[in-house]
Amino acid sequence: MGESEKQIIHTLNGKEFKSLIAASLAWLRQHQESVNALNVFPVPDGDTGTNMTLTMSSAWDEIMDSQESHIGQLTSKLAHGALMGARGNSGVILSQIWRGFAYGVDGNAQIKTQDMAVAMRSAADTAYKGVVKPVEGTILTVAREIADEATLAAAETQDFVAFFERIVNCAQLSVARTPSLLPVLKQAGVVDAGGQGLYFIFMGMLRQLKGLPVSEVENRMHSDGIVAMDLHAMTGTVAFDANYPYDVQLLIVGQNLPIDNIRQHIETLGDCPLTVGDTETIKIHVHVADPGTPISYAVKWGSVRDVVVEDMKAQYEEFSASRDLLACGGVPVFAALVDDVPPNISAVVISTGEGLDKVFRSLGATSVVQGGQTMNPSTQDILDAIESSPSDAVIVLPNNKNIWLAAEQAANVSKKNVLVVPTRTIPQGISAILALDQDATLAGNAMAMARVAKEVITGEITWATRTVVLNGIEVTEGDAIGL
Repeated sequence: MGESEKQIIHTLNGKEFKSLIAASLAWLRQHQESVNALNVFPVPDGDTGTNMTLTMSSAWDEIMDSQESHIGQLTSKLAHGALMGARGNSGVILSQIWRGFAYGVDGNAQIKTQDMAVAMRSAADTAYKGVVKPVEGTILTVAREIADEATLAAAETQDFVAFFERIVNCAQLSVARTPSLLPVLKQAGVVDAGGQGLYFIFMGMLRQLKGLPVSEVENRMHSDGIVAMDLHAMTGTVAFDANYPYDVQLLIVGQNLPIDNIRQHIETLGDCPLTVGDTETIKIHVHVADPGTPISYAVKWGSVRDVVVEDMKAQYEEFSASRDLLACGGVPVFAALVDDVPPNISAVVISTGEGLDKVFRSLGATSVVQGGQTMNPSTQDILDAIESSPSDAVIVLPNNKNIWLAAEQAANVSKKNVLVVPTRTIPQGISAILALDQDATLAGNAMAMARVAKEVITGEITWATRTVVLNGIEVTEGDAIGL
């Protein structure tokens, strides 16, 4: 298309902006692994690209089937989806960028470049407010500098193609400057991963506006001179705070949630706190010494969902021991992982629901068996999990008194060395598995796990399955009851 034939786009409505979001997700997904390779802060687990992609995917899922032409209403849904699916620090900050953007276009059926600039300023401001101690040289800096450029561009052009060309160019230059702002990046010889991910998001939008494909994969990173860091040489620089080895992420859903009070309390619990959301939905991310602390606190305020607990110390040790980081033409290449070494002691856990399954696996469970109060697993179910475990020494956590007998029977039938720790509830099971020590004996582990489980007091809220009178108290089927 010649310069004189170039399409001029003066406005964007909800449907048109939806197509930009689809393109941004596609382009980010294509470059997910290259963003992962840049991650150095705070733990070199290489997941920034994955977290940002999953967050964008959740945002897209919220609007995928929408035919909404009102851009204000569409972006409100987009922001909600991003918040609900936010993963990791980078994902939480990205969700706040979209929340601020939605604030900026609220009430608009369609927008012009001037409106887009206002939304980008709101996006950057909201992202900064969501972080207790903003660090320059990160995605925050890139978002702020994009907002600055958007204000200048909107004053000079009403064409969205020209507007986004300036935004993308600014993002690229901003990302390239991040090493000069954050010493750990300069020492590593890399740019900020979150900022690079944000660049890819806007590049996807620009390609869509220009009618270019977003499915092709570029052969190299856009920022010249990017090299991989040598983690083995930089252990002292990028290592996490050993006082707060657990990364905890969760969602609180409730009514009239006091987000400022909750944020202030979360800030006292550990390192890298992030508390974002509104009076009905709050996303929390924090590094702590005891993962049970923020989870127990969150339960006080509402329904706790999407709990993720990661052992950063284990991640770091696994990464350092298993990967060789090479530099090949400026692009990082990872050597193949060695075969996983099976644990000395396997942990078989009975759990209820996908969210808790993920929690137990993240804490070291080898096998998770579906079960619970109303669907007790059979002896065979538990035995199958024991037999499929990679080690001969196995601990079983039934997490329900009605499952103890089946667990004991499975242990007796198995030819492996199996001990059952009598956990009665899910919280007891979580505390028990946190005490699992691969350097200790099977019996020593069982005693230690039973001891910590016994110290846990569990309260549960459920619904009555039938009408009954107990100790003079009448309970009607369907009533909420505390146990």
